[in-house]
Amino acid sequence: MTLHILGASPSDRTTFESCRDTLMDGDTLLLIEDGVYWALPQHRPELARLPARVKLLKADREARGVELEALVEVDDSGFVELCVENERSVSWF
Repeated sequence: MTLHILGASPSDRTTFESCRDTLMDGDTLLLIEDGVYWALPQHRPELARLPARVKLLKADREARGVELEALVEVDDSGFVELCVENERSVSWF
């Protein structure tokens, strides 16, 4: 299993598409920094089609005023747990 950490905003489709194309069942996609904007309603259908579990970093979501609505968030401790639980991690910026 791989933890994919996406910090790129929806305006950077190329980074998202590169990340999306490598996701597999059992992977986790963690949205951080401007990547939390992918959780906005207009992008949720794309997230729903991903084979990976999608989570948001709470502090970044709150700082940007993005509503949680049916997505799972983690705090800093949860971020560390995801890093430990997964065999590898890949950062997408």
